[in-house]
Amino acid sequence: MVQRKPKKKKNRENLPEGMSRREAKLAARAKEREQFQKDPRPFGGLAAEADLVAMQEFVPSATTQVDIKGTPVNIVTVLPGAGAALVREEDQGGERFVALQVTNHSQNPGRDLAYAINWVLSAQPGETLQSTVADGSQPELTSLIDDTFTPDITTHQDFSWWFPEGVTVPPQIQQALRQANDAVLPSEKIGADLPGAIWWVNPGGGKAHIRWVRTENNEAQMLAALARIAARGELHLGEGTKFAGAFRTHGLVVPVFDLDPAVAADTYEAALADLDKKITAEYANDAALTADERKQLDNIKSRQVTI
Repeated sequence: MVQRKPKKKKNRENLPEGMSRREAKLAARAKEREQFQKDPRPFGGLAAEADLVAMQEFVPSATTQVDIKGTPVNIVTVLPGAGAALVREEDQGGERFVALQVTNHSQNPGRDLAYAINWVLSAQPGETLQSTVADGSQPELTSLIDDTFTPDITTHQDFSWWFPEGVTVPPQIQQALRQANDAVLPSEKIGADLPGAIWWVNPGGGKAHIRWVRTENNEAQMLAALARIAARGELHLGEGTKFAGAFRTHGLVVPVFDLDPAVAADTYEAALADLDKKITAEYANDAALTADERKQLDNIKSRQVTI
């Protein structure tokens, strides 16, 4: 007579309390799907949202410092080698840096930033973090950065801030530093008293630009507002300027204007304030678009890109 081996009892020790094996498997799959979902507004809920978007997407060289749980952390555009974070050696000040423009990242920059900040808070002097890809262990970004925090951004025209004053740049880094400095475009943040984040940049080639990160919640309403203003011939920043289009990034609309590079950036303050009033008024206008306004809307949409 063949003896049958007793069936092994299913190991339920690793199952969440109160869950069956099937329920635990479904919950794990749901968590995995959530990890790969893209956050519509990765920096939403923060007063710093527009500034963080600008620093990540198109500002070349800039830094800002934020106090996180009593520890000062420098949030910057880019670090050497496009790494995610680092802590300087103690004899160099021991400062902590986290970058927004990185080589290795996920599709959720808000989670990535939270991951890098959480790492740098406990990192030791001299340590570096190359990949900022969030793995789910990070806390919510809003638990690290106060939602009322408004960045005081310092704009740099090179990357000399990568190293403390008086420190000799390692030979293997010198060429990379020179290349990075050569690639920096003259940039300046303007319109500090206006909503969103407004950046002037001169890439050369005969045109300068203003990029205005707006934080309105409804993209369709924002584009309709721009279309109404364009239909009146008022979607510009004065003589010699032109509305170039708009792009979408991180759930926000960013109008772009072409400018004369010989005109100083701060001369556009009054025109920007005037345009902001018009945008605010038209954003609240829920009337149907006229035929000319619909034509302008189609034109804006045809030139719109997502980055």
